[in-house]
Amino acid sequence: MNIGQASKASGVSVKMIRYYDEVGLVRPSGRTEGNYREYDAREINELRFIKRARGLGFDMTEIAQLLSLWRDRERPSREVKAIAQRHLADLDTRIHEMQAMADTLRHLAHCCAGDDRPDCPILEDLGGAAQTTL
Repeated sequence: MNIGQASKASGVSVKMIRYYDEVGLVRPSGRTEGNYREYDAREINELRFIKRARGLGFDMTEIAQLLSLWRDRERPSREVKAIAQRHLADLDTRIHEMQAMADTLRHLAHCCAGDDRPDCPILEDLGGAAQTTL
């Protein structure tokens, strides 16, 4: 199938398919006489794999590692688990950091009267943070 059909079948945009091809994430496949790339069922499955991994927040390096392990039927599952656990630890850290940000903003919003007066603890906090980094 052509790239448009591959996009529809996999749910990955044409632009992203071209990018994955350019960076070598998907393996080269056959080409037509007009030098257009043809996609088969194996490549569609790999595109779906990549889309799902991106949906779980894996970065391109992790996806390349996971894709390589997925292709290797002799792989030890401990390598896959290690990648997943590292990613999970990173997600947990980011969630914690985002929760702290949300708590701070919630507190600042609570302290702000939100009326016609110019006093605003949100802006004061932002201004104070900017001054301490100069």
